[in-house]
Amino acid sequence: MASVLSEPYFHDEAAAFTALEVILWPDGRPTCPHCGALDRINRLATQRTKPSKKHPEGRPVYGLWKCYHCKGQFTARKGTVFESSHLRLNQWFQVAYLLCSSKKGISSELARTLGCTVNTAWFASHRVREAMRTGELAVPFGTDGGIVESDETFIGRRKGFPKGSAFHHKMKVLTLIDRDSGKAKSTVFTDLSTEDIAPLLRKNIAREARLITDEGAHYKPVGREFSKHDFVSHKQKEYVRGDIYTNTVEGYFSVFKRGMKGIYQHCSERHLHRYLAEFDFRYNNRVALGVHDQDRATTALRGIVGKRLTYRDSSV
Repeated sequence: MASVLSEPYFHDEAAAFTALEVILWPDGRPTCPHCGALDRINRLATQRTKPSKKHPEGRPVYGLWKCYHCKGQFTARKGTVFESSHLRLNQWFQVAYLLCSSKKGISSELARTLGCTVNTAWFASHRVREAMRTGELAVPFGTDGGIVESDETFIGRRKGFPKGSAFHHKMKVLTLIDRDSGKAKSTVFTDLSTEDIAPLLRKNIAREARLITDEGAHYKPVGREFSKHDFVSHKQKEYVRGDIYTNTVEGYFSVFKRGMKGIYQHCSERHLHRYLAEFDFRYNNRVALGVHDQDRATTALRGIVGKRLTYRDSSV
């Protein structure tokens, strides 16, 4: 069986444009990103950019379309995270596939695969992470009385906070997992008080859900708002009591921490939400749920529209 990485769209830019158009426009009808028109759009012949020192003959521009409503020209890159990128589109397919198929992520050594600078590889991976972000849940966790696990973990160090006692100097992550769907949703917090976490739980968990947590006091007031709130006491060495446990969400954290410490090694607080989007995406589209590497990469590529990220935005 041939390797997935032998597919033409990983090596040929023209084939990559064809593949991206199929993903973005499955009905075969391109949409003008300038005016939104669906008709009177024709494909143009391949053109070349202006000559430069690196490309004396100019670079070919594949997949070029023209809208005869607004007279604008565009490619499938327009209005996506790939817009205004110097990387070839087949290189973007490589980034998406490698980031989606690596269980614990892939570091900026991705630059060796792409043949670009470390900064370019870092920025490219951040753009794909931005495509992985899904926003609000379509259906709250625990709908129809299902079980939702909630737990938090601490990682790294917050800027301006010296290393000290407890976990005040660390970045705080709270993750919800719906046992029925097997999906996760993670959020970065500056503090884990009831006032901070209650809005998140109310927004993402159905009222008929059964909430299961550890013995953290910040869960008790908001836990009364759901059909039932059970917890295990880790301080008392209690980890499982029937179906009351937080092992599922702790398993998620084990992969997340191995990736952050072993692969990425360091992450600033301003970028943590994108790394969480990456780990949530892979968890929510894992093999156990019937999603394989190639399908996972295709799903990520469907999320590229309307999420353009500039280097300035990713660096501040």
